[in-house]
Amino acid sequence: MFSQFMSSFNRFSEIHHFAKPNDDRALQLMTYSAQSVMDEYKDIILCYGQSDEYSFVFKKNTKLFCRRASKLMTNVVSLFTSTFVFTWSRYFSTQDLKYPPSFDARTICYPSDQNLKDYLSWRQADCHINNLYNTCFWKLVQEKSLSPAESQARLKGTLSSDKNEMLFTEFNINYNNLPEIYRKGTILIRQKKNEESETFTSITSSNTQPKKCLPRILTLNVDMIANKFWTEYSYLLER
Repeated sequence: MFSQFMSSFNRFSEIHHFAKPNDDRALQLMTYSAQSVMDEYKDIILCYGQSDEYSFVFKKNTKLFCRRASKLMTNVVSLFTSTFVFTWSRYFSTQDLKYPPSFDARTICYPSDQNLKDYLSWRQADCHINNLYNTCFWKLVQEKSLSPAESQARLKGTLSSDKNEMLFTEFNINYNNLPEIYRKGTILIRQKKNEESETFTSITSSNTQPKKCLPRILTLNVDMIANKFWTEYSYLLER
């Protein structure tokens, strides 16, 4: 089961002067907000984010909120949004929040592991497609002084190979060398429990026996479409 939300960020990003095509501050804030949701709800096994979207995957047998879709959705999206607003100044220290953002959401229950993998693969493929287009679009606007309409017309009907060639020949950019966070999005997973070796001791308690840390959250910008990811992190779908 997973909950996904999306935002109407075009106006929000324009008013807050986000860098185009990718604003590192906004991406980091989105990821921090997703981590906060994952910290709060331990049944979330994986989050995937790109641009202004995040998907939250709950373990198969979650009993959280008695599996009520509306409760899962509203609690996830409300905590994400409040964290985004509350933490805004940490990432946008020189820019005030002009108005509160809003996010819409949906909850879907997939019947099989393969359905879930297909969905996440599709989201990551979409990340690549959108980023390739937006990288070309904004290069044409910012460096070739084309209007948005002219840039859109220039890219109409082009294939991925055409866009890659344009970036290389006109802007000396090898698309594959761009940061992976832009091309592949961000994956959040919990580290496998038996890999946790760190301990801590409470200094306020008379009991000084070491206590195990909670599994920490890993932030990855890797390919999730090939089987390698699901082989390396096979424990995710066992939960």
